[in-house]
Amino acid sequence: MGWWIVIGIVVLVLLWLVFTYNSLVTLRNRTQEAWSEIDVELKRRHDLIPNLVQTVQGYVGHERGTLEAVTNARAAAVSAGATGDPAKIGQAENMLSQSLRSLFAVSENYPDLKAIAAFTNLQEQLTATEDKIEFSRRFYNGNVRDYNIKLQTLPTSLIAGALGFKPFGFFQADESDRAVPQVNFGNTPPPGRIQGPPAAGSSGPPPLGSSGPPPQA
Repeated sequence: MGWWIVIGIVVLVLLWLVFTYNSLVTLRNRTQEAWSEIDVELKRRHDLIPNLVQTVQGYVGHERGTLEAVTNARAAAVSAGATGDPAKIGQAENMLSQSLRSLFAVSENYPDLKAIAAFTNLQEQLTATEDKIEFSRRFYNGNVRDYNIKLQTLPTSLIAGALGFKPFGFFQADESDRAVPQVNFGNTPPPGRIQGPPAAGSSGPPPLGSSGPPPQA
């Protein structure tokens, strides 16, 4: 009788191991798939930027510093993407987003540039790409959260490391996207004067470079 109890316990443990391993593999694959969606959009943004710079430079020659900032930020983002580290990629992509915001803000001072179809088309494509990156970032971070929680909770945490599963890093958003707008009522225009809104510029965050999440051992 005692042997049957031992065999039953061993079978239950083996079934639990199989179920746990399969569930971890499923969560890991979903996370990697979510990352690949971010990667596609980031590559698309990286490909659009050289065309944007080439289109703009003939009209904003006095803004060479802004153009160089965009070019350098793109190069840094591509290099960070090769590391596969979400923290480094996120930081580099956020810097790229900030430089693009500056460029689009500067373009507001050049009506001739804004009238060019090629520029407006690139601006629209980049804006659409930024929206897709943001959506993919949220989807990826949600999968990372579920996967990491599974790794860190008992009893899975007792065997996850031995089975080769490691946590993924989150892809953080730009700090300026999370900042709460500051409202200053001290500069309210006097009655009778209507102050027009500031010119709207295009914005865009990042998100990951040309590789996937940290490799699993």
